[in-house]
Formats: sequence, structure tokens, C-alpha cells
Amino acid sequence: AQASAADQGWVSVAWGGPAGQEKFVAVSYTGTGNLVMTSPDGITWTTRTPAASIQWYSVVWGGSAGQEQFVAVARNGDRNRVMTSPDGITWTSRTSAEDYEWYAVTWGGPTGQQKFVAVSTNGSGNRVMTCWRSVTWGGPAGQEKFVAVSQNGTGNRVMTSPDGITWTARSSAADNSWLSVTWGGPAGSEKFVAVAESGTGNRVMTSPDGITWSTQASAANNNWDAVTWGGPTGQEQFLATARSGAGNRVMTSPDGVTWTIQTSAADNDWRSVIWGGQSGQEKFVAVSDNGVGNRVMTSAATAVAAGNGGAGGNGGSVGNGGNGGAGGAGAAGANGTNGTNPGDAGTDGTVGGAGGAGGAGGAGGSMAAMVAWAAMAASVARPRTASRAYAPTAALAATAATPVRPAMAGPVRRVMQRLPTAALVATAAIPAPRAAAGPAALGL
Repeated sequence: AQASAADQGWVSVAWGGPAGQEKFVAVSYTGTGNLVMTSPDGITWTTRTPAASIQWYSVVWGGSAGQEQFVAVARNGDRNRVMTSPDGITWTSRTSAEDYEWYAVTWGGPTGQQKFVAVSTNGSGNRVMTCWRSVTWGGPAGQEKFVAVSQNGTGNRVMTSPDGITWTARSSAADNSWLSVTWGGPAGSEKFVAVAESGTGNRVMTSPDGITWSTQASAANNNWDAVTWGGPTGQEQFLATARSGAGNRVMTSPDGVTWTIQTSAADNDWRSVIWGGQSGQEKFVAVSDNGVGNRVMTSAATAVAAGNGGAGGNGGSVGNGGNGGAGGAGAAGANGTNGTNPGDAGTDGTVGGAGGAGGAGGAGGSMAAMVAWAAMAASVARPRTASRAYAPTAALAATAATPVRPAMAGPVRRVMQRLPTAALVATAAIPAPRAAAGPAALGL
């Protein structure tokens, strides 16, 4: 666990920022004047001032090349339910398309048509009111799409869109309360993965294309609130966090199908998780809306050193022997195993043997002995190689952080679309900057 910058209701965390200034940014739905916190490493956090003290529920990094920025959306406010920042520190209020409860925002879209897309938990559509809780962009090459999941509805708790504007209802694998969806997976086996807070043994569903969904066995019947894909190269995995459970509020999966419980750093309500960090210091970072001074937890991988080489060969047995051969490099040791729980160190890999010094030469023999030796098939001691050097293993650590809040310049053109299944989606294209709204307009 890590120390959060303040004990606020942290519900969303993102990684991004201008090159060389990247950082983690988290937003909160509680507090006054300190509803944003930032961290360069997920460990040390600083609070930042938001554009307005309202219930911020989701934050993402995105934008067209050269215009990237953080965008956050809120559940309340008077037409000021969007704010943007170029660096996560300075924030500017933007006019939301509607005063709905905007619960999630993402960046994506076909090349040349990318946009920010937000989904709401209320608002009226053509037929039914649906509570959309999460949205992501992904899919097989050439079939990418936005996918959103809902916590209510009958057989239609998924919707997809190729552009964020035209949406189609899809049949969910089960009528569970789906709270989060992401895209990821091993190369060639990528898929959408969604997690739920309800259901019995089936609180995960997966889809290769966002259209056809299958339930998967969850590791526990916890209230799974967030899921992401990430990890060190070669050790990537899906990681989900929960709002319930006793010491088991994290579960991981290499493929989205088979899940394993991990020990959470604290029994907080973990509301959001992301993979990010500076090169070589990447980690999973999760944020919570409860707990005392520990509303952040982190998990990263560490490496172990390699072992020594094998022993050198002995000298000859008759006459003055030559020097022994140099110790050879040890073979790679077996990988260490993961710690039993996040925060536990993994076991070290097998260590290669130390390189030995060459054997001493033998005593000089008589001429007869030397002739006899020459007539014999020489027997040579072969060098011994010890195996194994050990390689990187993953160790999990939990940490708590400190937040930050920024203000940003530049206006944003937003368009909201009513969805076919009765939800609202907001799309935003980021144009030229404009002056930030004054305190009165922001409700400060």
C-alpha cells in the first residue's frame, strides 16, 4: 500500500502526459479543491486543484498528435462536467453536452477519426434507460470498435460502435452488473474482458470481437470493479480489483479465462487500476475511495542477478600439468516463482556454480613413465560447467500515494449522441484553446 495524497474518494486513475513529463493522474468524487492527485511513479503523490469541486468519476489521456491531454468527466455540475489538462496539473472547465452522470471516458477511433467518448449512467434513449458504466477501444486489426458495458438491462448489457457515434446493442453473456471492460491479451489471443459486481461464479465475460460474449469463472464472487491489461514484457496479464472480499481483492489471468486470486494490500474498495510508469519502473497502480492514508496500492516486477560460471578442468596427471581451463559461464537458472501474494517477494532462480581455478600440474615422472604415457591414450579431465544463472522473477509490492490537481487552457468541441439502447455517449474533438471559465461559472 502507498500513502494517498488525501483521503478522498479516488475512483479513476490514468497514465499519460507529454514526453518526459508522464505521470499517473487520479480523480475523486469527494473533497473540496483537492479532487485530483498526480504521481511520477505511483508512490509519491501530490494533490492538484480541479477546474470545479464536483464529482469527478473518470480520467483518460488521449488526443490527436500534438494536442494530447488529460480529459475527466463528472457525475454532477451545471454544464461543467468535463475538464481538461495538458499536464495533469493545470485544469480547465469545459461545457458538457448534457448534465448527465458521466461515468467513464476513453480515447479511440479509426485512424483520422479518433475522439474522446464518454458514457452515462442516466439520461433517456429511444427505448430503455441503461446504466453504462465503462467504455474502451480495441478489437482485432481492421475490426476495432468502442465497446461499452452496463450494470442493468435484459440481455443487452453491451453496446458497440465503430466510430463512437452510431451504436448497436449486443447480447451480454449474462445479466450481471458489468462495471469495467478492457482490451488485451497475448499476441494472437487478444480479447475484450469485462468484470461484474454480481453473478455466481461467472463474474467475468470475454469476447474476441465485442459482439459474441462468453462467461468465464471468476476467482471469487467479489464485487469486481475494475480490470486492465499490462505487466512486464513476457509477463503481461489481466488484473482486476474489487470492492469486497477479505484479503483477496485482486485476481489475475494470463488470458482472461483462467483466474487466480492474489492478496490485496488492504481491504479497501479498489475502484480503478492501470499499468504504467517510466521505462524500467512500470507498475500496476490501483486507487480506492476508502481507507486511511492508504488509498493507493502498487505492484511491480523485480529482477535477480545471474549466477557464476562452472569449475575449470584439472591439470595433467604425469609431468608438469598445464593450467586448468577458465571457469565456463553457468547455464541460465530456472525462473523464480511469483510471491504467494502481491507484496511478497518471489523465490530466486537456481544459481549457477562458481567458476573454479584450474587444477595444479602433476609431478614430473621418469623417462620410462613418460614413454609409457606417450604410448597410452591420453586421458583428459573435462571442464565441469555448473548450471544455472537465475533470471528475473516478479515480486509484488503494494503502495500508497499523494494526489495533484491541474488547470488547462483550450476549448473543446463536444457532441453527445443518444444511443439506440437508451444511454448517452459523449464524443469530444479537441480544437483550439480558449480562456478558462471564471470561478462563478465553475461553481467554486
